[in-house]
Amino acid sequence: MEELIVSLIENLPLLVLFIIIFAVLYLLGKGADLLVDEAVALSVKWGIPKILIGATVVSLGTTLPEASVSVMAAIQGNPDLALGNAIGSIICDTGLILGIAALISPIVLNKKLVNRQGWLQFGAGILLTLIAVFAGSAIPQWAGFVFVALLVLYMIVTVRWSKDSGEAVGEELEHTDQSSLFMVLLKLAAGAALIIVSSKILIPTVGVTAARIGIPESIIAATLVAFGTSLPELVTAISAARHGHGDLAIGNIIGADILNVLFVVGAASAVTPAGLPVPSYFFKLQFPMMIGILLVFRLITLFSKKDLNRLHGLLLLGLYAAYTVVSYLIV
Repeated sequence: MEELIVSLIENLPLLVLFIIIFAVLYLLGKGADLLVDEAVALSVKWGIPKILIGATVVSLGTTLPEASVSVMAAIQGNPDLALGNAIGSIICDTGLILGIAALISPIVLNKKLVNRQGWLQFGAGILLTLIAVFAGSAIPQWAGFVFVALLVLYMIVTVRWSKDSGEAVGEELEHTDQSSLFMVLLKLAAGAALIIVSSKILIPTVGVTAARIGIPESIIAATLVAFGTSLPELVTAISAARHGHGDLAIGNIIGADILNVLFVVGAASAVTPAGLPVPSYFFKLQFPMMIGILLVFRLITLFSKKDLNRLHGLLLLGLYAAYTVVSYLIV
């Protein structure tokens, strides 16, 4: 299928290629939305507690675009795209999305929740970097299985924390689909198919575009594709900030960052027998920037008295803008 797609698009104008990329990213997000909605409806129909649905299905759903693109890229032999998408999404989530949310409205911090989850967020980034440094030129397949095991542990711990604290995880799921079981399963399959087909179209299109303009796939993945696959988090954060629920935006971003390491990198590494290769320039920009922006966010939440204010938002946005510019200048 990839060869057919390449043959169809390789002679198209550059503008058309970018239009295809944005259109496919939109369809990818819609597929993820459909899959999550119907998975929630199915879980409710089968009597699974909503707290479990909220802490697992919904949180995993927001990172489905990143995971589908990265896993498919790894399988098809595009490891630069797989890893660049995951790391770029962490930088985009923390810098761009939280920056925009804080500019719209200062976000009151739940210090206990943010500090507890924030250390896991920072720790996930450190763990990924350390494995990349000590493993050498590739994140080994065994590390992928370790990440996936840690993902399961993280989900179990998250559910237990939610129960212990009485957090209303999943209460927003009251308006579940009232369709028949057959229709729910049909929509579930349609959502999964849309994600898979979108990913298969996106990867060769990015490859052709990167070759046309002379920029490595990993750079496009860490900026353009990472932005596109982070759109669900962006929309959620903007909506939450506008309605005065900034804590939801922070919780969503922290969870997405953790899952970008454990779920996205973990799954992509696990399906790659030779390991997930790490380009040398990742150690010059991608990893330092990821750790840097996570550290800045951690310091902000530790020392801020009550909120993530507009000045903090400008700082995070500035870091993301600098990262984007430098990404295209170093190639």
